[in-house]
Amino acid sequence: MDEGGSRIRRRVSVRKRNRPSLESVFAASPATELKHSDEEKEDEEMVAGSRRRKTVDVQPVEIIDSEEDMFGDYDSFAENSFLAQVDDLEQKYLQLPEHRNHATDHATEDLCSESDKHNTLNVTVVGDCTELNIGDHTKNQSRHEDVSIEPEADILYDVPSSQVLFFENLHNFSSDLGGPSTEEKDWNSSFPKTVNEEFPVNSREQPQQTVESSSKIRTSSDANRRKSLKDHLKSTMTGNAKAQTPIFSRTKQLKETLLSEEINVAKKTIESSSDDLGPFYSLPSKVRDLYVQFKGIEKLYEWQHTCLTLKSVQERKNLIYSLPTSGGKTLVAEILMLQELLCRRRDVLMILPYVAIVQEKISGLSSFGIELGFFVEEYAGSKGKFPPIKRREKKSLYIATIEKGHSLVNSLIETGRISSLGLVVVDELHMIGEGTRGAILEMTLAKILYTSKTTQIIGMSATLNNVEDLQKFLQAEYYTSQFRPYSDTLKKMDPDHLVALVTEVIPSYSCLVFCPTKKNCENVAEMICKSLSKEYLKHKEKEKQEVIKNLKNVSGGNLCRVLKHTIPFGVAYHHSGLTSDERKLLEEAYSTGVLCLFTCTSTLAAGVNLPARRVILRAPYVAKEFLKRNQYKQMIGRAGRAGIDSVGESILILQERDKQQVLELISKPLENCYSHLVEEFTKGIQTLFLSLIGLKIATNLDDIYRFMSGTFFGVQQKVLLKEKSLWEITLDSLRYLTEKGLLQKDTMCGSKEEFQNNFHITKLGRASFKGTIDLAYCDILYRDLKKGLEGLMLESLLHLIYLTTPYDMASQCDPDWMIYFRQFNQLSPAEQNVIALVGVSENFIGKKASGQAIRKKVDKNIVNRLYLSFILYTLLKETNIWSVSEKFNMPRGYIQSLLSAAAAFSSCVLHFCEELEEFWVYRALLGELTKKLTYCVKAELIPLMEVTGVLEGRARQLYNAGYKSLTHLANANPEVLIRTIDHLSRRQAKQIVSSAKMLLHEKAEALQEEVEELLRLPSDFPGLVASSTEKA
Repeated sequence: MDEGGSRIRRRVSVRKRNRPSLESVFAASPATELKHSDEEKEDEEMVAGSRRRKTVDVQPVEIIDSEEDMFGDYDSFAENSFLAQVDDLEQKYLQLPEHRNHATDHATEDLCSESDKHNTLNVTVVGDCTELNIGDHTKNQSRHEDVSIEPEADILYDVPSSQVLFFENLHNFSSDLGGPSTEEKDWNSSFPKTVNEEFPVNSREQPQQTVESSSKIRTSSDANRRKSLKDHLKSTMTGNAKAQTPIFSRTKQLKETLLSEEINVAKKTIESSSDDLGPFYSLPSKVRDLYVQFKGIEKLYEWQHTCLTLKSVQERKNLIYSLPTSGGKTLVAEILMLQELLCRRRDVLMILPYVAIVQEKISGLSSFGIELGFFVEEYAGSKGKFPPIKRREKKSLYIATIEKGHSLVNSLIETGRISSLGLVVVDELHMIGEGTRGAILEMTLAKILYTSKTTQIIGMSATLNNVEDLQKFLQAEYYTSQFRPYSDTLKKMDPDHLVALVTEVIPSYSCLVFCPTKKNCENVAEMICKSLSKEYLKHKEKEKQEVIKNLKNVSGGNLCRVLKHTIPFGVAYHHSGLTSDERKLLEEAYSTGVLCLFTCTSTLAAGVNLPARRVILRAPYVAKEFLKRNQYKQMIGRAGRAGIDSVGESILILQERDKQQVLELISKPLENCYSHLVEEFTKGIQTLFLSLIGLKIATNLDDIYRFMSGTFFGVQQKVLLKEKSLWEITLDSLRYLTEKGLLQKDTMCGSKEEFQNNFHITKLGRASFKGTIDLAYCDILYRDLKKGLEGLMLESLLHLIYLTTPYDMASQCDPDWMIYFRQFNQLSPAEQNVIALVGVSENFIGKKASGQAIRKKVDKNIVNRLYLSFILYTLLKETNIWSVSEKFNMPRGYIQSLLSAAAAFSSCVLHFCEELEEFWVYRALLGELTKKLTYCVKAELIPLMEVTGVLEGRARQLYNAGYKSLTHLANANPEVLIRTIDHLSRRQAKQIVSSAKMLLHEKAEALQEEVEELLRLPSDFPGLVASSTEKA
């Protein structure tokens, strides 16, 4: 206790008293200040003497809680007590002349030297509590956990508060006498070497001290000038006995305290931009442990460490970093995202190019979210809530495709929450120069830059060339490295040696053979298998049969003829013609080494992470187009990817006629990256202007032009604009939107100057940008929905399916007229009326099927769109892609792509209708249809398929095993899942359970938010408003 009256709670753990009852508890009243007069000390000793107990037996040391007697046999403050022994030893040293100046120092050293005798006193720090454990040194030492610090540590580091006060009091008393000597100063700085201070306790052998002898010692000159060691211990122990300590788990509190301290250190580090980065790049050490546990990453590459410790990263500047494929870019991004989520407590958006990669990343990071306490939310296809749920405490990591990321940013700007987004990470940043998707990505980043000055942008890619333009656009720093975890080589071989090149690697290692077309993939796979010996059939034979069995299960008993022949050899093809279920099963089999060779198209290079020891390019073509530099780099980048294989090599097979082009391909620099914002009019600049005005980011010509100057297009306008200026393009686009009825123009102060005009968005315009509808189709969609209300047929789903069939896929469709006619004749009369309503007659389809000439003009887009609707309608009824594929003579991969596109477009149409009151009837109907199109399975499997990574085949396996709901999966034991579900690896089982837990937590949190919102007192409550007015 210090003189200021501050009280420190201490917990004293000693041997229990040998008596039947342990229910006596010391009173918890505050400890009073100890007086220094002799009379009061004698009174206290008399009271202490009356409480003294004789030692009957020595009991084993036990950890005792606050309900038990704290002192046990050592509860006496006078004769035959531990304190008496301490006092006696201290006085002996005080009486010696050579020890008077620093008696306490010598007394303590002598006491410590006798610590091997009998019992010890252990002072242990636990959070902000201190335990004094007196126990048998030889038998019971292992029962106590002691936390020690290094001898070089500072005096105040991790020293219990009682000791700090003791040293301060000694210092104060010394100051009263004219200041401490040099020796005393040294003693003060060197005494607390460890947190465990040991003192001999031998209460059974020491002679009793009488009250009189104690009084004589206390009247000595040293006792008059300062408190003795005994008095300090007595004071502390009295306070400890009176202070109640709650029961807690020591190990748990230690862990929680450590985690809390590390997070606080990280927060201070980031806020102060200091060089002290904490245990793991400003993150709790638990993050490092999780990377070892979940991903097997024990150490970062040198370039990763350099990148994470860049001054620009510490100062939260925007950053672009570029490395070869497989250099380990994603890990850096993940660490930066975790810093934002855990340390700065802000949301993060990660934009990825494809749905498959989004789902792969969701599965990989859900485990981290569960362990570290943040949400991982999927924004891809038809999934995603706009605006996102505002969380009370936990932060969210949004993982989105390019299109969904744009919608998410729009909704955050609209609700005034864009500043809650602390970090945006963009993978494959070079895609900003690729058509429509590039234009959408540019719009997203431009809006973030314009509306939020606190949101950091990190862009990463393996294929960037004109990075200066991107730097200027993003106002970013640039970091690059040529690091690769292996050396790739280029060898030019004769095509006839393909089998020899493959057999040098498989089956011990994996191999990828890139082919120009999907058909070529299948042919090469079959050709290789014909040349392989039967020895290859024996390698992991049982596991390969399991793959074939699972492929049949997910395809309703069907199996592709080519795969049936090649899989026993460990070979398979991989292209967009496969269904999602088939693709996932084959990828899992390849990752686990069951399959050792994929013949694949270029799409695999830009997609999921499937590395190989050797990558072979069958020809330098993608379809009929010659290979581009960045495509080539992505393909060979699959060889020996970081953390998976230590070496890798790439081989390009070419004809003599392609030799010169290949040499140019290898030696020339990467293609430049150019903005497509203006090139993609309806999906680019016009959509951008509509959303700028709708979100009130910029509402007049002057502001819109200023915004455009800050875009990637604005940076490159001198290169891209030849005929018109940026000002003229801005005027033309606004004029087009006004004529289309999406914007209305207000003239300020009667001025006729166009640049002074203010614009506001119309209802149709708002519906279009909220639904992210391509502006080329928004008026057609409005007309179709309006017409649909005149005779909406709800007997079946056909009419609704037609209304949500994507417009852009109709142009790619080439109907088989005999199948068209056959499907038409199978429709009910009500369904045939729908066909007539949309403008296609039976006569037209019949003439087309029989090859007759048609005089009457019919809109080709409507006819094609209706054919696609038939495919989707049949698919929803049968829920079997294989049978529908055979019925319509179309590749099953194309049918699945159509289904995914229809689900996404249905979600867009739903948001479109929510903004227009006249379409209220569609809102409830489209919500259910979107769910059906998203999962396309029987109703009982939908809850399981909500979990990322669980497709129809896996969902059916889980359902049959008794896991019928999200709750079942969230509480499942991964080890049990492995035993009960065929062909399920431990990693997949853990990811499924983690994803289910994450989804369950998200739903629970959303319900809690709803409950709290309902119970919260409204801010405009009448009485509340009146009282606040009176106070004012």
